[in-house]
Amino acid sequence: MSTVPELFGSMVFNETVMKERLPKDTFKVLKKTMDEGSPLEEGVANIVANAMKDWAVEKGATHYTHWFQPMTGITAEKHDSFISPQTDGTVIMEFSGKELIKGEPDGSSFPSGGIRATCEARGYTAWDPTSPAFIKDGSLCIPTAFCSYGGEALDKKTPLLRSMDAIDKQAKRILKLFGKTVKRVCTTVGPEQEYFLIDKTLWEQRKDLIYTGRTLFGAKPPKGQELEDHYFGTIKPRISAYMKELDEELWKLGILAKTKHNEVAPAQHEMAPIFTTTNIAADDNQLTMEMMKKVAARHGLVCLLHEKPFAGVNGSGKHNNWSLSTDKGENLLEPGSTPEENAQFLLILTAIIKGIDEYQDLLRASVATAGNDHRLGANEAPPAIISMFLGDELDSILESIRTGKPYDRKAKEVLRLGVDALPAFPKDNTDRNRTSPFAFTGNKFEFRSLGSSLSISCPNIMLNTIVAEEFAQFADILEKSKDFTKDLNELIKKTLSKHHRIIFNGNGYSDEWVREAEKRGLLNLKTTSDAMPYFIAQKNIDMFKKHGVYTGTEMKARYEIQMEEYVKVLNIEALTMIEMTRKQIVPAVFKYLQSVSATAAGIKALVPGAECSAEAGIVQTVSGLCDAAVKKIAALETAMLNSKECADITAEAKFYTASVIPAMTELRAVADELETLVGEDYWPFPTYGDLLFRV
Repeated sequence: MSTVPELFGSMVFNETVMKERLPKDTFKVLKKTMDEGSPLEEGVANIVANAMKDWAVEKGATHYTHWFQPMTGITAEKHDSFISPQTDGTVIMEFSGKELIKGEPDGSSFPSGGIRATCEARGYTAWDPTSPAFIKDGSLCIPTAFCSYGGEALDKKTPLLRSMDAIDKQAKRILKLFGKTVKRVCTTVGPEQEYFLIDKTLWEQRKDLIYTGRTLFGAKPPKGQELEDHYFGTIKPRISAYMKELDEELWKLGILAKTKHNEVAPAQHEMAPIFTTTNIAADDNQLTMEMMKKVAARHGLVCLLHEKPFAGVNGSGKHNNWSLSTDKGENLLEPGSTPEENAQFLLILTAIIKGIDEYQDLLRASVATAGNDHRLGANEAPPAIISMFLGDELDSILESIRTGKPYDRKAKEVLRLGVDALPAFPKDNTDRNRTSPFAFTGNKFEFRSLGSSLSISCPNIMLNTIVAEEFAQFADILEKSKDFTKDLNELIKKTLSKHHRIIFNGNGYSDEWVREAEKRGLLNLKTTSDAMPYFIAQKNIDMFKKHGVYTGTEMKARYEIQMEEYVKVLNIEALTMIEMTRKQIVPAVFKYLQSVSATAAGIKALVPGAECSAEAGIVQTVSGLCDAAVKKIAALETAMLNSKECADITAEAKFYTASVIPAMTELRAVADELETLVGEDYWPFPTYGDLLFRV
């Protein structure tokens, strides 16, 4: 087996490989394109393409594909071989700069939100040289953007790259105020990825898991996560083998897989990578989710990335650790040892506070999915109300600025554990808050509201553009300043006074916080149908257009896609519930009732005076619940039929929230109660106890 350094990036056309295989002048031009976004001439592209092809063929690749991220939330790829026919009936392996730079997949069959008509098939993929090519499944994968014939973005990568350019431009204006000149300011992200692993043979027996990725039925097992014995517990050998292979596959692709451990819920786990540039982090996370599923299959497992695959235990999130860094290595969210004296940090922090307050609707919309609606506000997921956690020290500093009272700096405490052999260590300036949607954690912000299956592109597009807008507003004011220090202090104080309502360091799960948030005027957008209309509010359209991240058409298209997906997901879930109840649960109940009735009849035949009250009670209760289940099916079908009368997708989504989801919930309640009463040998599919503990 290769060592980890030898394995790492072995399937990536990275800088090391480029230096080895490209002429110096070509590498220099390509590196400038990668670092500064300068255009690449076709002649240079031809040299790069040929080197890529030679390297890939040596690694066993026979095909290439433009690997892109359409608005399905997953990746897409169309594979072409390198072969080129010769006149003598043989073939050679060729790959041109034109093929590297541009591809043409069908653009009509991907979600477009009305940008494209079905008859308009052209779509184009364009090479993204800032993200390295890699080999997967025998193909050279070239990360690309995806756009329509009219130039509108049909993917998640293009707006992400635009947002990175926007925040780079505005952040450099802020740094210039402090006498600093840099070539590039990049956002960096480290997305922690939570997931469940269950046995494949059990998964195959659950139509809900196959069709929807989550359990639509399931009574609470005798044991869940109450004992908290799974969290950071010893990893089972089968899971350990899976994690080992996953690490190796990710390392080959240059993905910085760092941490692995058991999460809180039974059968739940987490993988965390090291920070990297946001664009590459988004690509890497898509690959990570794909590899998690592929490697699981090799181990007889299924990886569940749904936000809430099991009711009553932790859902799975994707904590988006976001920061800002310059090409000179300065982390702009590093407060330093005396943050109260760090004017640059305080200005940047104030801009972010203002942005999160003003655009809380956008942040909530960026994580809105049918699956995530189940997760937010329960079992360690943050609530739907967007707020910021800063911790005691920063909160005290900002409060002193806002109120004009002097800040009392306390000496840093040292924690002593009372055992001589154990080391003393400095106490952190702040605790962590696991209920906060947007928490400062030392030198970065952790946006914890993302669902586990979500592409990280959308939330980071929002964050980048929001902060770019606030930087632009601050720069517009301070660039005209005659007394910079005075105006800087006044700007920070004035902004904090207006926007400190978004800061909350307490328990986000409490009823008191819900009432307090309402008093503060914060939004509580509990569902996707509540949140998504804010996405196309005029203030948000104006902001994205100003920074060239989205056009109004692109935003409205994404709104249509998101709302359509919400309705489609719920429709599939409702149809699956109906099928499982009608074809599996009800017949199983009938068999059980038949068995109990036959038992009672047999007893009475042997003992004519026997009461058989236990059997009679079971039959009466279970039969009554079965009747109720059939009625709940009819009610759900009626609700789904009525949804067709809605005038547009907005009305239909709201109808599903108000009528279809409650009907689904009522059907589940009856079915789950039946599960607790029907004999185990009769129940038609694996229970929560089977799924969560038989791994």
